[in-house]
Amino acid sequence: MIPWLERGAAFPPLERALREPNGLLCAGGDLSPTRLLTAYQYGIFPWFSPGEPILWWSPDPRMVLLPAEFRISRSLRRCLRSGRFQVRLDSDFVAVIRACAEVPRAGQGGTWITPAMQEAYWKLFQLGIAHSVETWRDGQLVGGLYGVAIGRMFYGESMFSLASDASKVAAAHLARFLEEERFGMIDCQMSTPHLASLGAREMPRTVFLERLRTLVSQAWEPGRWPVDAAGQPWT
Repeated sequence: MIPWLERGAAFPPLERALREPNGLLCAGGDLSPTRLLTAYQYGIFPWFSPGEPILWWSPDPRMVLLPAEFRISRSLRRCLRSGRFQVRLDSDFVAVIRACAEVPRAGQGGTWITPAMQEAYWKLFQLGIAHSVETWRDGQLVGGLYGVAIGRMFYGESMFSLASDASKVAAAHLARFLEEERFGMIDCQMSTPHLASLGAREMPRTVFLERLRTLVSQAWEPGRWPVDAAGQPWT
């Protein structure tokens, strides 16, 4: 039995998270900006399906990607150098999170990015805490991702692609931008072969939390990222 989180109540200690399913910590609470910011700073994130209560997770191990370790294959490098896509930051957050919710994924019959989740992250975007990285081609949004930035820590939430390599291009530009801005880590949450192919690796939760505390405590200024900051040509 997992604890039920009453409105305003603190999260339980992470040591109480279940081993199966891995990382399930508690249920309930709300998706207010205050609650979400607290969760992220403690290494907790929401993930639940329509019809379920809000479920909060902190898996062990944790999938992470260090910006400098982003793995660029030869084919991806050719794509980046070709200039086939234009990459922008924070120019259409709503379209990105909607596409992440609506674009079908192999092996998934639905989405956890419910209208309530979209509204919650839109509020974080308005506060300059949530961000989008967008891949455009011929004036059309064809790929991208969104996540949350606190201190020098970025929490990746979801990505989508309507064209080959579009989401990988967004991820590559994100990694380069974060490295230039001295971000230390990208939280990828759960382990997948796709994330591993991009250079992500598993990290014990104790190590993750130690690094997390250092990164979120670093000085930061919430606000929109410059739209063209990720759009420099790739060498």
